[in-house]
Amino acid sequence: MGFAAVVFDLDGVLVESEHLWEENWAAYSARHGVEWTTGDTATVQGMSAPEWASYLARRSGTPETPEQVERAVVDGMIASIEAGEAPLLSGARAMVRDVSARVPVALASSAARRVIDAVLATHGLTGEFTATVSSAEVPRGKPSPDVYAEAAARLGFRGEQCLGVEDSSNGIRAAAAAGLTVIALPNPAYPPKPDALELAAEVAASNDDVRRTLLAYLTGELVRS
Repeated sequence: MGFAAVVFDLDGVLVESEHLWEENWAAYSARHGVEWTTGDTATVQGMSAPEWASYLARRSGTPETPEQVERAVVDGMIASIEAGEAPLLSGARAMVRDVSARVPVALASSAARRVIDAVLATHGLTGEFTATVSSAEVPRGKPSPDVYAEAAARLGFRGEQCLGVEDSSNGIRAAAAAGLTVIALPNPAYPPKPDALELAAEVAASNDDVRRTLLAYLTGELVRS
């Protein structure tokens, strides 16, 4: 049986925005006299907004609540998106449109709902997605499978019926744990760990490569192993 749907990650797959998250986490931490490190970024990547906000609140020693921390960081992200600082990655638009013309597509992202909606609206992609899910809307963030399982369910399918596209270690782990066949698009700035890459069925070099691979699976030119 072929695949019935595709679920995409957002940051690092469709838009170049991972650095903006790091900048906003670091800026918030710096305002409280604490240096944010690359190790901190690695720790929180893939976490849902409530999860990373709780971590950042502890790390920075802020008197603010995690909800207030999240709001401050997300406000900064929205400002960056509206300023054009989160461009689509090369080939992303064609990838989404060519795939969505064949099967339903969903988004499974660790980004907050406001960020997801802002990115898709800014780039005119809202209508391409049948469903979008923030990991804040499920019990656990990546690497737990919840957000991918929910995205597949909102499309009316099981994870095993879907292809997934991910760039990070925790994202790959989450999609694979939900039963998706994963195409990895390694983030050059935050490369996936070898053990995570081993969970991917394919490793792509670009979104154009991902698009060709997805279409090959959907047309039956490639079959799952």
